[in-house]
Amino acid sequence: MGFLTALGFEPQKIAFSSDTSEQQGREHAKGRGTVDCCYPVKCISGHYGELVNREKHRQIDILFAPMIRSLPSHLGTHVVASLACPRVMAAPENIKAGFIKERDAFAERGIRYVTPYVSLGDPPIVPKQLFEGLKDAIPGLTPIETREAVRAGFAALAAFDGRARARSREILEHCAATESPCLLVLARPYHMDPGVGHEIEVDLQSYGYPILWAQYLPIDDDLLAWTFGPDVHDGFIRSPLDIADVWPSSYSANTNEILWGAKFAARMPWIACVIRMSSYECGMDQPTYTPVQQIVERSGTLFFSFQDLDSTKPAGSVKIRVETIAHYLEKHAGGIIAKKKAASPPGCPLIHDSASAVPQQPKSKAAPQAA
Repeated sequence: MGFLTALGFEPQKIAFSSDTSEQQGREHAKGRGTVDCCYPVKCISGHYGELVNREKHRQIDILFAPMIRSLPSHLGTHVVASLACPRVMAAPENIKAGFIKERDAFAERGIRYVTPYVSLGDPPIVPKQLFEGLKDAIPGLTPIETREAVRAGFAALAAFDGRARARSREILEHCAATESPCLLVLARPYHMDPGVGHEIEVDLQSYGYPILWAQYLPIDDDLLAWTFGPDVHDGFIRSPLDIADVWPSSYSANTNEILWGAKFAARMPWIACVIRMSSYECGMDQPTYTPVQQIVERSGTLFFSFQDLDSTKPAGSVKIRVETIAHYLEKHAGGIIAKKKAASPPGCPLIHDSASAVPQQPKSKAAPQAA
């Protein structure tokens, strides 16, 4: 939004497709699906169809779906690279085929299909990439305008990221003050879509447990120094953001952050449980299953995984799993917190002098909602 509004598009004229759903796929994909085994990629057909088939008075002029090669990451130079999944990166061209194989559904509706190749993890080259992709779709666009819009877009992204991380820290501070547990979700960003992640974290939150996502964990200097300081001092890692001790092949952005999130969870006393989500046959995730589970469980933290999520939500199975997770948390969370606190260094910045004066409240009422 920050990028597009800076280019002059009014917010009310920028349309996004709805959350993923089975109905969306049935109504809008209409045989244009792909044989790709990646469910999140297959979902794109329904999203495209919804945007292309909008009512006449609401029709779009440009369908903007960049092929993202790399992503911004808080791990920065502490990893080899921050590349996006190649399957997801190529999806805009893959899905496009279904809309032009018999007739050009875009041209019929006067829609310009724009899929620039963009390296968001390398900001200096992004303006050139976006200008080359958009100059034919936006008459009069200049490189200077594009550069300023990219700057505004990155600023908006940083502001959102800061707010989300600050909210996550507030949740951890609350848990520290009330000695109550929270849960961390290790997943890819698209699992936040209710139709891809099946709202498993929402079901868990209904039991009163705050939910954190690894993508928005707090990375304040004081907290990182406390959490990873001993490991840095002992030479196991070079910095709090280093994952070379557990994952030397650190080239995939989301994979890197999942591994780092597992390390953070293992050291954070009030994260009493980690939920791992992965889509069916995700080749990027499969090599990480064992190391992530070992990192988490060796700290005494509860670990549960949903590793074959696809288009079908097994409601009964999910309900049983969620009830099981809630049961183990109710039974063991207090002991987990106590054990992890005992192994932590002194001077936790999440604990304030007034923390001891904060009364214990029922978790179902006191727990803040996740960012």
